[in-house]
Amino acid sequence: MKKNTLVMLGGFIIAGAIVFLLMAATPGSSGVELTMKELLANQQDYKDDFVTVEGLLVEDSIKWDADKIELKFDVKDNDGNIMHVIHNGTKPDNFSDGVITILQGAPTQKNTFVAETVKTRCPSKYEGEDMKNYDPETHKEKLNQPPKEQ
Repeated sequence: MKKNTLVMLGGFIIAGAIVFLLMAATPGSSGVELTMKELLANQQDYKDDFVTVEGLLVEDSIKWDADKIELKFDVKDNDGNIMHVIHNGTKPDNFSDGVITILQGAPTQKNTFVAETVKTRCPSKYEGEDMKNYDPETHKEKLNQPPKEQ
């Protein structure tokens, strides 16, 4: 074989190996995103998949074991479906009643989900007001007020 052919063949093999390693290192890219209702209805179908699901945290259900670094809690959806979650990792900071939790992991037993990652989305109390109610004059008044002395 010619030298150029060998160099190109080696380049293709290296590029293929890099693509393979990138795909193997990102399990979320091969995962499935489901609603909690879909997951609970067909839990056995997704037991071998990397699943992303979200629900509202039920605050009374939080059980934190600092010795084992294990977090157990329940999430619910708007239809009243409840799912038990087990997470071997730290508890997110913004963990309070009604906060939206985004879970990534795998379903195990009936209505139970083992989460590799637990993220929270800010509740609506942190969202801004509707722009229809915006009054530019009030904004100008607040900007023109002298600073408060301490």
